[in-house]
Amino acid sequence: MTRQRSIQSASSTPFPWLIVVCGCLIAAINFGPRSAMGFFQLPMLAETGWDRTTFGLAMAIQNLLWGVGQPVFGAIADRFGTWRVLALSAILYAVGLLMMSIPTHVGMLHIGGGVLVGLGVAGGGFGIILAAFARSTPAEKRSMIFGLGTAAGSAGMFIFAPITQGLITAFGWSDALVYMGIAMLIVPVLAIPLVGNATTARDRSEVFEQTVRQALQEAFSHRSFILLVSGFFVCGFQVAFITAHFPAYLGDIGIDARYAVIALALIGFFNIIGSLASGYIGQRHSKPAFLALIYIARSIAVTAFLLLPQTPTSVIIFAIVMGLLWLSTVPPTNALVAIMFGTGHLGLLGGLVFFSHQIGSFLGVWLGGYLYDMFGSYDPVWWLGVVLGLFAALVHWPIKETAVTRPGLTPAQ
Repeated sequence: MTRQRSIQSASSTPFPWLIVVCGCLIAAINFGPRSAMGFFQLPMLAETGWDRTTFGLAMAIQNLLWGVGQPVFGAIADRFGTWRVLALSAILYAVGLLMMSIPTHVGMLHIGGGVLVGLGVAGGGFGIILAAFARSTPAEKRSMIFGLGTAAGSAGMFIFAPITQGLITAFGWSDALVYMGIAMLIVPVLAIPLVGNATTARDRSEVFEQTVRQALQEAFSHRSFILLVSGFFVCGFQVAFITAHFPAYLGDIGIDARYAVIALALIGFFNIIGSLASGYIGQRHSKPAFLALIYIARSIAVTAFLLLPQTPTSVIIFAIVMGLLWLSTVPPTNALVAIMFGTGHLGLLGGLVFFSHQIGSFLGVWLGGYLYDMFGSYDPVWWLGVVLGLFAALVHWPIKETAVTRPGLTPAQ
């Protein structure tokens, strides 16, 4: 009877459109500047005289701190509320961008653009936003709403690519970073509707009385969760390498710089379509099988791009294909965590999965710069990404799309 009353109560609650709209706007603002970091590499290095390894390490630190901070901020949001975390993340993000704009020495770049921006992105990232969505929306619509939130982040990439390049052209790379830092301060206002925590979940039957330690023990003893964590590592490796190094790569192969702007904008635009489609498909078909197919498709796309003649046309085609596959992994991945463990510690557990993603991001960004300086080519990292894509496909096939059994635990009343 308790479960039935919970379902009836959840179904009678109005759909939280204000939360979804504000969360989507925050996702766009949060993801936009971070996705445009690659545009700053060449002008910054030309002015400072640093090498690509230096910039690559800063972006790698950013991705690593994004991953480290995600489960921490997720756990804080689960307990103390999403608004507090989003407000703090906006301040960290803004300060980091401002510090990055005046890097009088390498340490300022690494602390500002690396540590502070990384923590800022973590506190306002997909894990925090999607956990808030999960607590506020019915389970039967969750995958689609996750797709909508992910698409909003993609829209941020699409919007900020031309804006960032335009700001750099008009005002220089340093002032462009200042303006983007100021823009982050709108996030605490947009975050006001997202004030809830785990105890305010729409469906209380999904919230189990567990300590953080119990939740972690349960997750890391669950085979499907371990496989999900392992596979999401590859997503981070692939997309972070392209985000940070693709503009420089196109310059190396003699393609006009404007195609880097076009390519990243196309990735962002088609990422919107891919994310929405992913949410729709994940709501109706096997999420693990769908994830495996995404990683196979990525490996095929990169292989074709490297082996076929590289022209402006091939760059555009590659960007469109990768855009469709870019963040299409996020809705089914987060939906699987919610299915396995409910929403009680979704910020924490989703953050742990994303931490794996960011370890991959760290290696993708850092190895991109390091191996380029060593061999004079990005090809070794491209091909490593192809192999890792096939590995990710293999580990996703056995994942079980079912809830864990919890002996001795009962849903919170």
